[in-house]
Amino acid sequence: MIVGLIIVMTLILIKYQPVYAVKFGGEEIGYIESKKAFEQVLEEELGENEIENVAYKNINKDVKYKLKLVDKTISSNENEILSKMNEESETVYYEYAIIVNGENKEYVNTEEEANQIVENIKQELGEELNIEVTKVYTKEKEIQNDIEIATISDNITNNIKEQKVQEKKKQEATVNGIYLQVDPVKGHITSRYGAREAIRSHEHRGLDVAAPTGTPIKAITQGTIEYSSSMSGYGNLIIIDHGNGVKTYYGHCSKLYKKVGEEVETGEVIAAVGSTGNSTGPHLHLEVRVDNKIMNPLNYVYK
Repeated sequence: MIVGLIIVMTLILIKYQPVYAVKFGGEEIGYIESKKAFEQVLEEELGENEIENVAYKNINKDVKYKLKLVDKTISSNENEILSKMNEESETVYYEYAIIVNGENKEYVNTEEEANQIVENIKQELGEELNIEVTKVYTKEKEIQNDIEIATISDNITNNIKEQKVQEKKKQEATVNGIYLQVDPVKGHITSRYGAREAIRSHEHRGLDVAAPTGTPIKAITQGTIEYSSSMSGYGNLIIIDHGNGVKTYYGHCSKLYKKVGEEVETGEVIAAVGSTGNSTGPHLHLEVRVDNKIMNPLNYVYK
């Protein structure tokens, strides 16, 4: 019986060979002779890569092996299997990010380049900065090729300077925690806060901005409509309550688009320029009041 079994096995091995069938994402894609040798080659293929800034590759499909006997006329195809896996793998890149105040500003290929850029920025600005370099891994390369280190340094430096300008502007335009961020109408300033003119018997309490009738008037910042009607010298007037004691007045309007109690967003159109009330021509009369005190609007807008 043993002799018969040996004969059968011998005949099988003469016609068939043991191989590993490779299943990739549930699909059988070929055969390999040695699972151990193939996995080693696969690991090398997916590991450190000679291509610039490629960290490694991920295979997002299941890889399974099954030992089986196949006809000896069937050849193993390790290279084809590796090629298919490579085609469907996900490439992960590494780059060096220059981070300023917690925000990624630029990416470069090497740590040396990144450190040089940081040094250039510090020399240019001459101040302490919250700036660092970190290695990051991404699926899409962020690096802009062929840009010189000096150019990248200048770009970040200018960005930091502009950011500081905007931060200062925001700080100056903030009162009681309310940021008055939008110029309400495009036009020409014809009368400033505090001006004395024949049209009135007192100093000007607001800012006049001349513009054609019908020009949209926008809310300086978000708030609630407190008043929307006619009021003596103001003509058609909208008052917005922005909270924290901050209110804005928009006078001499030709049309009022919002009603009392409505919520408005920053920059939303609330009315149209006109010449109603005590007015000599189409313009917006703007007032800013803080805790019932009339303030100079130019402290916050039209800078």
